[in-house]
Amino acid sequence: MYKYWWKIVACVLVFYSSVAGFLMEVPVLPILNETIRNLYFHVPMWFVMVVLFSISVFYSVKYLATNKQDYDTRAVESVNVGLLFSILGLVTGAIWARFTWGQFWSFDAKQTFAAIAILLYFAYITLRNAIDEEQKRAKIAAVYNIFAFPMMVVLLFVLPRMQDSLHPGNGGNPGFNAYDLDSRMRMVFYPACIGWVMIGYWIYTLRYRLNIIKNHN
Repeated sequence: MYKYWWKIVACVLVFYSSVAGFLMEVPVLPILNETIRNLYFHVPMWFVMVVLFSISVFYSVKYLATNKQDYDTRAVESVNVGLLFSILGLVTGAIWARFTWGQFWSFDAKQTFAAIAILLYFAYITLRNAIDEEQKRAKIAAVYNIFAFPMMVVLLFVLPRMQDSLHPGNGGNPGFNAYDLDSRMRMVFYPACIGWVMIGYWIYTLRYRLNIIKNHN
């Protein structure tokens, strides 16, 4: 049982934050109104993505240092799951934008740079699929991944701050912490982030184990 405690915690946190996210009171703010509840779902998706891409680049570095195939497997599976959560982040963001900015996609700086960052990792998967030889594929993919990660960081966290943007925390706009993430919301937001990160990591470990089983059969 001690091996699975964190999985139980992850499920409890996600269940709690999902239920509380819809039922607990939130600040009444102009424009945002009830859509602010999406904070509990949209932002954690990006946190999961960044954590999984961080795991991926860590194992890419380890692969280049050791040439151990297991590290390449871990790197690609963490990217696969990270891409899933990145798509969820885009979708939840687009839904939020529809009800606050008036349309699903307005080519806001944050939206555009986020889409480009995700395409970088789709290119990583495409690159892997284009190379048949296992060791060559792993090395080229690892090098690409090491360069893609800092580019992703710049696209998501640096460039949007230098552009005009409707997105909170970018283009001179204050982030939620600055004016409306009160104690009630923190009680839901932080557990949501922790729980979803743990769920994302759990999915990654499942994909990794399935990959190992498939390659040994």
